[in-house]
Amino acid sequence: MFPGSKAQTVEGIIAAISELQDDNTVPKNVKEKVHNVIETLKDEKLEVSIRINKALQILDSLSEDSNLQSYSRTQLWNVVSMLEKI
Repeated sequence: MFPGSKAQTVEGIIAAISELQDDNTVPKNVKEKVHNVIETLKDEKLEVSIRINKALQILDSLSEDSNLQSYSRTQLWNVVSMLEKI
């Protein structure tokens, strides 16, 4: 999937963002976009950098969603920060 330690890092990011998908307070439209981020990160047809850029674009639009609770927005920002480090 990902070369070397990046695989562990991305798996950790997927686990972190999956918490949002399991949160009952997160709106359905946000959960759908979170699912898209997870699928994008798992897509082995694309290069790692393209997957990360696509995921960052989706997360950026999500962070501006007015229906998102502040603590969920903070979780998104943490995931964005982790992705940017890769």
